[in-house]
Amino acid sequence: MLGVLIAAKAQAYVRERTPDGARQFLLGSDQENVHIRTLQGLVRDFNTARLRREHELGERYAANRS
Repeated sequence: MLGVLIAAKAQAYVRERTPDGARQFLLGSDQENVHIRTLQGLVRDFNTARLRREHELGERYAANRS
């Protein structure tokens, strides 16, 4: 949650203090949905790490059961 807040503050700062061309380069053309894309990326990264860890623990458990 803290990461989302920091990203939102940084994006607001960039939006206010940079020319349009630089803003589009940094934030993309869809500047109104940057927060949503950031949150989606965080959730996707979390789920990827979670699934990787679940798989690792499942393999370890299966190896110990043998």
